Amino acid sequence: MAKLMTTGLGALHDALRRAGYTVIGPTVRDGAIVLDELRSADDLPVGWGVTLAPGGYRVRRRDDQAAFGHSAGPQSWKPFLHRPRVKLWEADRTGDGFEVVEERPEPPRHAFLGVRPCDLRAIQIQDKVLMGGRHTDSAYAARRENVFIVAVDCTEPGETCFCASMGTGPRAGPGYDLALTELIDDGGPRYVVEVGSEAGSALLAEVPTEEADEDLRARARAEVAAAAEHMGREMPALGLRDLMAGSLDYARWDEVATRCLSCGNCTMVCPTCFCTTVEDTTDLTGGHAERWQLWDSCFDLGFSHLHGGDVRSSPKSRYRQWLTHKLGTWHDQFGSSGCVGCGRCIVWCPVGIDLTEEVAALRAEHDERAVGEEVRHDHGGR
Repeated sequence: MAKLMTTGLGALHDALRRAGYTVIGPTVRDGAIVLDELRSADDLPVGWGVTLAPGGYRVRRRDDQAAFGHSAGPQSWKPFLHRPRVKLWEADRTGDGFEVVEERPEPPRHAFLGVRPCDLRAIQIQDKVLMGGRHTDSAYAARRENVFIVAVDCTEPGETCFCASMGTGPRAGPGYDLALTELIDDGGPRYVVEVGSEAGSALLAEVPTEEADEDLRARARAEVAAAAEHMGREMPALGLRDLMAGSLDYARWDEVATRCLSCGNCTMVCPTCFCTTVEDTTDLTGGHAERWQLWDSCFDLGFSHLHGGDVRSSPKSRYRQWLTHKLGTWHDQFGSSGCVGCGRCIVWCPVGIDLTEEVAALRAEHDERAVGEEVRHDHGGR
């Protein structure tokens, strides 16, 4: 049943705080819309939007009071669940050996306010990666268990968004506790709310609402549907796995390698990349040691290091590994694509490499080769 929030976002924020959650959401800081703790609903980026381009990001003033009139920023929700730096254990030397203490901090209770549909899908993908197999990341699982998700349907996609072609938006899929659709009126924004869980129903009971009539619900559906028709980018949703598997020797990989800096920005901003490394440290006396798990990137030269050398020593091989895994072999590992169409890797690439353009170029080269094979076959048959 759809409800209409009658008092704006302040009552929702306050209800989350009363329930014991630390509320995390978008806010404006240092010329960007970032995710941080919201002390009140006033911290939301009301009246702010963004302008996106390959290798370009700018905040801009809007002519309305929308709190969610912006698309994906430099951060996803990943750092709050899959932490960039986690202490696994520490050890101290004793008289007859050493003593190991595992790090088991109390996980925070977070409420994520303003989760876009693409990022909601990304959280589900990371759940599958880090909790869905034989070996569960216990630290991730503990943090994930304590999260309350307030999703927000997308009504104004950015210039680099392509979630519609990936099937991850602009309407929020399952996995949320509450989902909002922001409707902009002359008197300020209103919010149509959908309940996705028992916890969401209990929380919404603490917020002043009224039944959303059919006209409002139809308007909310129409604005979300219109967003699907105004995506800044498009990715072919079918055949990507086979294209990636069959294109390993294509010339396009050499072309993109001349532009790629191997900086790893795309993996750092990606909401689904999950690779880590382990680092051991000691103090100067050698009496205390710690083991840390840190984010890593397949663009790092040493990431594929084995005895005898680095397996992927060229920028070409590293970019090809990233893209073919994200769009291809991810299906073999986890049963879905690893891309959710948020466009962050396009925006935060220093040289503006656009993975949708790269896929289109690979597709064109594939089609050209297929035509060449057909011509050779026809000539051979005469």
